[in-house]
Amino acid sequence: MTAGPTPGSGRAEAAGPTGSAEPVGRPAPGPDGPVEADGAIEADGAVEADRAADGATTRRRAASILLGIGLAVLALDFVTKHLALQALEGREPVELLGGLVYLSLTRNSGAAWSIGADHTWIFSLITILVIGWILWTALRLRSVPWAVSLGLVLGGALGNLMDRIFRAPGWFVGHVVDMISVLEPYGRAFPVFNVADSALVCGVCLAVFLELTGRQRDGRRLGRDGRRAAPTVSREQA
Repeated sequence: MTAGPTPGSGRAEAAGPTGSAEPVGRPAPGPDGPVEADGAIEADGAVEADRAADGATTRRRAASILLGIGLAVLALDFVTKHLALQALEGREPVELLGGLVYLSLTRNSGAAWSIGADHTWIFSLITILVIGWILWTALRLRSVPWAVSLGLVLGGALGNLMDRIFRAPGWFVGHVVDMISVLEPYGRAFPVFNVADSALVCGVCLAVFLELTGRQRDGRRLGRDGRRAAPTVSREQA
């Protein structure tokens, strides 16, 4: 008579191919290692896939914000210039806020203080290069603050470029319409500017601030040692 399993042993054993007893239920080792390693690899792959998807979503969001702000600035600049041409042509400056701001229509062929007035086409070329760089950057952008900054610069650059291309006296040498003068009319205290100029200045100032605080366009931030900090992983991804 053969003896059955000893009561209280807690686990039945089965004979293996060589006749040795092995515990039932233990996962057999695979050709490349224990079965548990496959599960770990699959988990790592899922985390990487989640990170890639999250990165693509962040890039789309940043690009959408950049283009949205750029188009909004362009539209506002176009509307204000159109209204200025309709309401201020041939009129004396309009005083606002007790003389803090004056609305006085001017046309500028150069930059601030009419710098480079005889080389308008150079500003058009520089603006086109800046716009191209911003659009190229938008494809890799993952930072919302940088999207806001570059969106302001893009809208301002496009607003003034439209003037230089389509306004008199000709293609790519057109004069930019300005209408806002502070403290004194006709830019006596400060150059006359427009909405596009304001957006450009705000965008550049924000970009300088982001650089000084270590914020990168890929969404990372420089540490005190000058190295980029590793991207954070959410609990769902971990």
